[in-house]
Parts: sequence; C-alpha cells; structure tokens
Amino acid sequence: MSANHARHWTQPSRPTDIPHKESEVAVKVRKQPWITKGEKIIYSIIATCLIIAGILTVSYSSSTESLNRELQSLEQTVQNQQVTNEALLFEVKELSRPERITSIAKDNDLKIQDAEVMQANSFNN
Repeated sequence: MSANHARHWTQPSRPTDIPHKESEVAVKVRKQPWITKGEKIIYSIIATCLIIAGILTVSYSSSTESLNRELQSLEQTVQNQQVTNEALLFEVKELSRPERITSIAKDNDLKIQDAEVMQANSFNN
C-alpha cells in the first residue's frame, strides 16, 4: 500500500484528477528596467562631467605645452643675443687698445702731445 500511496502523491493517474479552473485571469508581467530613470539621469550627469573634465585637461595641457615651446624659443633667442653681445664687447676691447689708437693717429699724421694714451672707459661700468 505504501507504493500506491507514493504514486498518488507524485503524479495524477488520470487527467480527471487535475482540478480544472473555469476562468483564467490574464496577468501581464511588467519587465523591470535594468536601470531606473533616476539612475540614468545621474549616470548621464556624471558622464557629462567626466567628458568636460577630460576636455579641460587636454586644453590646459595643450596651452601649457605651447607656452613651454614659446619659452624655449625665447630662451634660445636670449642665448644667441648674449653670445652676440659678448662678441661685440670683445671687439670693443680690441679696438680700444692704446697701441692701436696711437698707430692710427700716426698713420693720419696726428700729433700726440706729451700725454699718455689711456684706454677709454665708459662711465656706466
């Protein structure tokens, strides 16, 4: 009898044993969206802020790079001008030697009075 009893609980033996529902109600299942509207708005705002931050970062680094390049070119120009100034200063010292001045004066028949020829110094030094 125990085997009979087990069969009775596992599956119905006849289709008439299944209770039959007279009226079935159609239930519409609404799918829940994966992301809610509020989350979509928050994610959109965060994504927009990240994009703007990225654009500003690239813009800032670009302007910094252009300023660095301009600064390097100006430093190069200053160095070139310093070399030119040193060369001209050396030339001024060479041209203002007393021996050279006296030799030019003798070549042009100028008279040197009994005074020593001294190197001309500027008052700015």
